[in-house]
Amino acid sequence: MVLWSDSLEWQGVKMRQILVYSDSLTWGIIPNTRQRLAFDARWPGVMENRLNANGAVVRVIENCLNGRRTVWDDPFKPGRNGLVGLAQCIEIHSPLALVILMLGTNDFQSMHPHNAWHASQGMAALIGAVRQAPIEPGMPVPPIMVVAPPQIETPKGSIAPKFRGAEQKCVGLAEAYRSLTQELCCHFLEAGSITSASRVDGIHLDADQHLLLGEAIAVRVADILARTAE
Repeated sequence: MVLWSDSLEWQGVKMRQILVYSDSLTWGIIPNTRQRLAFDARWPGVMENRLNANGAVVRVIENCLNGRRTVWDDPFKPGRNGLVGLAQCIEIHSPLALVILMLGTNDFQSMHPHNAWHASQGMAALIGAVRQAPIEPGMPVPPIMVVAPPQIETPKGSIAPKFRGAEQKCVGLAEAYRSLTQELCCHFLEAGSITSASRVDGIHLDADQHLLLGEAIAVRVADILARTAE
């Protein structure tokens, strides 16, 4: 009989896998460019390095797509609906010790009429998909941490038309996510309590902000992993 846990063993060391499911804020796009920060400079890489340096032994799996919404389609680019394929993503990478969901920013693009409540309902659907994923019998359903992205500032630069008005539509997102996670028994972190959005475009994260966020999330994740290992 195979007894599953939330870890994989390699050369006698138990490694725990963390899935980060997000958009361009986590993909690491450099604001006002089409370039990408290196893994060690993106917040998932910062988090992985910090956790491993402190003895946690983790592997961070990034599934981050530019333009990804919670549950809505992009009328110009296919495949940006975050709900589509999420359950299979969980199945592919199981067993997982934790799933981190950081989405919502793109729900407020100018072609959408959505507000914070709509985004929170989209996030609720994603949480449900994680928990109902068709993982192998006996594998653990991973805990979930929802990260509310920073408040959108006035969009600037080449991305401004795409996000015109987003700074008004996103108001209350962190509070809506906090309430949702309390209702659905998920972990929660408000990125805006750690860093603002990019000083360059008002949407993404600058390199120093990735560092701040990665360090802060690593502290929270270390606590979650320690408690779930007990």
